[in-house]
Amino acid sequence: MKILVTGAAGFIGFHMVKRLMAENMNIVGLDSINDYYDVGIKFGRLGVTGIDKEGIEYGKMVVSATYPHYSFIKLDITDKKGLETLFHEEKFDAVCHLAAQAGVRYSLTHPGVYISSNVEGFMNILECCRHHGTGHLTYASSSSVYGLNRKMPLSASDNVDHPVSLYAATKKANELMAHTYSHLYNIPTTGLRFFTVYGPWGRPDMALFRFTEAILNNRPLEVYNHGNMVRDFTFIDDIVEGVFRVLVHPATPNPEWSGLSPDPASSPFPFRIYNIGNSTPVRLMDYIRAIEKNLGKKAEISLLPMQPGDVEKTHADVSGLMRDFAYRPSTDIETGIGIFVRWYKSFFGYS
Repeated sequence: MKILVTGAAGFIGFHMVKRLMAENMNIVGLDSINDYYDVGIKFGRLGVTGIDKEGIEYGKMVVSATYPHYSFIKLDITDKKGLETLFHEEKFDAVCHLAAQAGVRYSLTHPGVYISSNVEGFMNILECCRHHGTGHLTYASSSSVYGLNRKMPLSASDNVDHPVSLYAATKKANELMAHTYSHLYNIPTTGLRFFTVYGPWGRPDMALFRFTEAILNNRPLEVYNHGNMVRDFTFIDDIVEGVFRVLVHPATPNPEWSGLSPDPASSPFPFRIYNIGNSTPVRLMDYIRAIEKNLGKKAEISLLPMQPGDVEKTHADVSGLMRDFAYRPSTDIETGIGIFVRWYKSFFGYS
């Protein structure tokens, strides 16, 4: 198989590329390498996969120095012409679409970026899959789509009509767009709703990275909703294993689907939605205690009100992924945070 991984310099995309390398697959990675956060981390990830920073030019394919079946191209998914050329030349069997403008809070101040990347960019991916016979599109959705839902655990078959951030709204839009293309053009599409992914090489805007940085630099942690938050924290290795299993098994129609009682997670066309998470929610304050334990250092905590666009609790019902792909997340937070802390100290030079 030849697989396109968009967002290949990003957190999940980088780990996905490594997982596909382990399967000896032909891979093309794509990323715009924008400056939403420190590009040094993005170039560091690319370096691990054998892509030299000095050889990267926009629109130019670079072959990995360490893995001959991996090539990388700097390209923006909003570049319709560039994307069309890439699909025409490479003829992908499957696409793992992980590129997006991430972050709930950033969407409050930069809404246009989310429409451009997450809606326009996703449309370009769909159109390229349509016109070039791509066998399966697997794409990143988010637990954020659940918005005001309070019934726990959150199920992929629940209604998700009440998002509380533009980021979440764009992710729901992706699911609706994917279903339309599965219906009109018979393209197998699978959306995966990620639940708070963490681990080494993670994003600097996420809690684990920010908390670790603050504790090591003797700064107070900004903890929202006065610490009364619960998250389904999911270690990166468990995430990419689930994504891999989905990617190599194209979505299929649900023969039992009924328009009289429509299931949002499936369709009479090759369309599926799954939650992908640890399914073991953790209190945020317990998560902080685990970081303190791994760092051997206490945190100074500043308790703040809930931020706009945020939710109090997430808890993934992953029964669909378990049923269809034998998905079994296995990494507890003590282990996962320990792996992250060791990476963080090594990457940033802490003894």
